[in-house]
Amino acid sequence: MQHTELKEGVARFRDDLNRRKGQRDSLQDQKRQKESRITELKHEVENLRQVVRLFSLAGDYARRESKETMERLVTNALKMVFQGDHEFHIDFEERAERSEAEFSVSSAYGGEHVVQNDPRDSRGGGIVDVISLALRVALLETSRPPLEGPLILDEPGKHVSEQYVRQVAEFLNAVCNSFDRQVIMVTHNQHLADAGAAAYYIEIRNGESIVSKVR
Repeated sequence: MQHTELKEGVARFRDDLNRRKGQRDSLQDQKRQKESRITELKHEVENLRQVVRLFSLAGDYARRESKETMERLVTNALKMVFQGDHEFHIDFEERAERSEAEFSVSSAYGGEHVVQNDPRDSRGGGIVDVISLALRVALLETSRPPLEGPLILDEPGKHVSEQYVRQVAEFLNAVCNSFDRQVIMVTHNQHLADAGAAAYYIEIRNGESIVSKVR
């Protein structure tokens, strides 16, 4: 009897041992799968980090390219209108996890020392008007995807001194020729009106707008 019980005990022990070995093998296999998955995830994380860095570099490059294009176009507009050595600058600052742009204009004003200050402090509102106009053109031309259609303006150069208005008209004509874009504007200034390829005069009679073609 004891011999039989011993054999049965050994058999149960062997079965339990085999069962536990099976569990161990299963757990080891799961462990290998998890470790393999962890390795794959580490690679994916590293790849994503590289992608994020690539996007960041691409964003920085695009921002620099846009910045340089805008600075160049606005600077050319200022030089064309005011016939001076003005240069337009854009400085980016990181504030509260977002970028903010500060504008400034530099010029020696015919002297030796270059002065850089806020556009609002430079030759009154005339420079601000030209900068605003040129920035609209720059934003339109650097937009991705490209924005089609005409540039529509309401009283462009309204605060520009009369002596510089003809140059504003020349700048707008240069925009049309350089970017092959139509400009439609509403203006009371005769110099600007004369610069257009077509002109219409609008007056109100008895509460009704009457449009007549000038040329």
